[in-house]
Amino acid sequence: MYKHIGKRLFDILASLTALIVLSPLMLLIAVAVKCTSEGPVFYVQQRVGMHNKNFSMLKFRTMTVNADKKGLLTVGENDSRITDIGRLLRKTKMDELPQLFNILKGDMSVVGPRPEVRYYVNYYTTEQMQVLAVRPGLTDLASLAYIDENKILAACDNPQQTYIEKIMQEKLSLNFEYIRQISFGTDMKIIGKTLLKIIHRES
Repeated sequence: MYKHIGKRLFDILASLTALIVLSPLMLLIAVAVKCTSEGPVFYVQQRVGMHNKNFSMLKFRTMTVNADKKGLLTVGENDSRITDIGRLLRKTKMDELPQLFNILKGDMSVVGPRPEVRYYVNYYTTEQMQVLAVRPGLTDLASLAYIDENKILAACDNPQQTYIEKIMQEKLSLNFEYIRQISFGTDMKIIGKTLLKIIHRES
């Protein structure tokens, strides 16, 4: 019941409540992004969602304009494409807050496999494509395991290869682990652990 009905109801209530409560903070972030670097407030990227359909995922812009043309992966905290305010937003994960609109719309869920860009989904096997049977999420088990993914990639000789052959495979395994045990309790635990991880990173 939760997986098919309750989860969506929770997503609507949680995202709507969060948007109302966090709207002053999001307005301040929008002003800070706009005033500290040239370009739009939001970064919109096509990601692959449920049923293998593309959707426009929102983030506060943390990089210079057209930074994605220089590579899809962010390698290390000192990536020259990241703006000053962007580093703070990425560390606190506040750049992800606009995805609350994606959740309210139904593109995403609060908890679920993080959505990939089409480039990486094209590497999925037929079996791995089954991860697209559920809505992608704002956070999940893989997000917790790889909260410092950019640091891991920075230490690699070939970040792209490491991501495709190792990190992405491990993320997908964790995604399927989550899908097998979807429940309200599981989602609450993941949300709680995510908040604790973010707080720990800030301290």
